[in-house]
Amino acid sequence: MIGIIDYGVGNIQAFLNCFKRMDVAACRVNKPEDLALATHFILPGVGHFDHAMQQFNASGLAPELEKLVIDKKAPLMGVCVGMQMLGTGSEEGDLTGLGWLKGRSCCFQNARDLEPLRLPHMGWNSVVVQKPNQIFPDGTESNPQFYFLHSFYFEVKDQADVLATSNYGHEFASFVAHENIYGVQCHPEKSHQWGAQLLKNFSEIR
Repeated sequence: MIGIIDYGVGNIQAFLNCFKRMDVAACRVNKPEDLALATHFILPGVGHFDHAMQQFNASGLAPELEKLVIDKKAPLMGVCVGMQMLGTGSEEGDLTGLGWLKGRSCCFQNARDLEPLRLPHMGWNSVVVQKPNQIFPDGTESNPQFYFLHSFYFEVKDQADVLATSNYGHEFASFVAHENIYGVQCHPEKSHQWGAQLLKNFSEIR
């Protein structure tokens, strides 16, 4: 069962619809006691970093979810701002992130030696898989395309955590993972067959 974390931020129904089309069991999780229903978790997010963190912290879900993800190693995928929340923080705000991945979110406009970029980075972009992994089992042969909508990127601390990269002004880590925790900067729920396959692959992680 895939638990879609509903803390008032993100398009929960879009994920539920995706999994329903694939005949993969999924449910909305908005109470701590409901976390026990799921084996895998999606942490969606849109908008401002601090707002997302405030909503998540206020939801009461964080302590129990942390036990499941950190202690029991349940697979979790953070999506867009949900990915950025997994790091230590963001240039977009002042609040502390979850710290489940080593990295921090930075604004494209502040990246070194770049010409001014149109923000947000919006639309389809290529993804270059750096190594075969559980969400990209076909590795470098898959050449997937995904839909992006963001102005901040995840500056990863450990390059070993980078699963795939994309380019917008400069190369950035668009997919990262450490053990059972995954972060994806794109919106798989809007990325047609590539996004559906990614979510299916995630659901099959054991």
